[in-house]
Amino acid sequence: MNDFSPRRTFPPDTAAEPPRRLARGGLFGVLDLGSTKITCLIGRAESDGALRVIGFGWQKGRGVRGGGITDLADAEKAIRAAVGQAEDMADTSLRAVTANLSCGQPESRLFNVQWPVGGRAVGAEDVQRVVYEARARALSEGRETIHALPLGFAVDETSDVADPRGLFCDTLTARLHIIDAATSALRNFGVCLSRAELDITEMVSAPLAAGLAVLVEDERALGATVVDMGGGTTGMAVFGEGQLLHTASLPVGGMHVTNDLARLLSTPVAHAERLKTLYGNAEPSPDDEREMLPVPLVGEEEHQIARVPRSMIVSIIRPRLEETFEMVRERLQASGLSRIAGTRVVLTGGAAQLSGAREMAARIFGRQVRLGRPHGLRGLPEAASGPAFATAAGLLAWAAGAGQTMPDIDLTPEASRGFVSRLVDFLRQRL
Repeated sequence: MNDFSPRRTFPPDTAAEPPRRLARGGLFGVLDLGSTKITCLIGRAESDGALRVIGFGWQKGRGVRGGGITDLADAEKAIRAAVGQAEDMADTSLRAVTANLSCGQPESRLFNVQWPVGGRAVGAEDVQRVVYEARARALSEGRETIHALPLGFAVDETSDVADPRGLFCDTLTARLHIIDAATSALRNFGVCLSRAELDITEMVSAPLAAGLAVLVEDERALGATVVDMGGGTTGMAVFGEGQLLHTASLPVGGMHVTNDLARLLSTPVAHAERLKTLYGNAEPSPDDEREMLPVPLVGEEEHQIARVPRSMIVSIIRPRLEETFEMVRERLQASGLSRIAGTRVVLTGGAAQLSGAREMAARIFGRQVRLGRPHGLRGLPEAASGPAFATAAGLLAWAAGAGQTMPDIDLTPEASRGFVSRLVDFLRQRL
């Protein structure tokens, strides 16, 4: 659903749960680069640990498809416009942003790593070493590690240790979640940001960011699956025990529904999007056969308009949405985390706003399903308070330190630190 009319109207400060204490202060800028829209948010940490949005900008997505860059010039223009809007509202200038990762066929893997400590107390350097070792094991040609997230530790035979520092043991064992992506896609991303004169502070998995924005603490602890339905891709994130346990990205989204309508009804894409937004539904109703809708035909004069029953719109939308949810269900089953994922599914993203999507998802997943909207951010503009902006809101929370394990330790090895930022610097010198 792509009707995002930006208004500088700010609702009262409300949140689904108390403000989360942030690990970092200062200003944060984030960029959500999607197929249908490009969003920039600027926020600052407040004295009580909450995060307030002070700048918001968005543009229709251009030069991006399926999460990857397809046209550098178009993407650069859209990025500059979105960032400029946010900068004007916040009365500041951004030099670096935290950006979403949906390109490069991101993959999610779990690793168990042991590190000899030799009977002394575990220090920060030991934690760093096990993370570095996991990164080394995950290294594969043509791919770059984006996240190395510690899920838990064991000191000798004692498991379920959240922070092992200061504990004595012979062997430190860590369970880590590694997310990587194709290096070539990241290079294209870096080139695009370089042209827009922006550095990348960090790249964050889009489903992870969406989960931070829409899940409450109990859902993250008891288990929930986030399905982030974007324009070009659908992301899946499994949370349990307060941690992100698995992610996946599927090459299908709301734009595929729009294209199905345009092709099968022989109508322009813009009108197909309008039909989907105003009349689309994933579930049939008794009145669908009687309600006739005007459909302008491709290549015909303006007065040449066909009329089709609403049931035809539903019959085109329904199979594509069923396919999407079935693909997510298969990925969830293949991950082996169905039990840990609990009984909750949270739909978010612009395409999740389609009428009937929640009911269809509940039937296919056999779980409780709700629609997730961003929460926990003060001053979030009304135009950015819907499911379509969950990823951007979650990026801002991550940039401020939310959802990060042991944020006081730098877990990025020197060799990998700032991969995309270093790439941007390299390219900037040669452009």
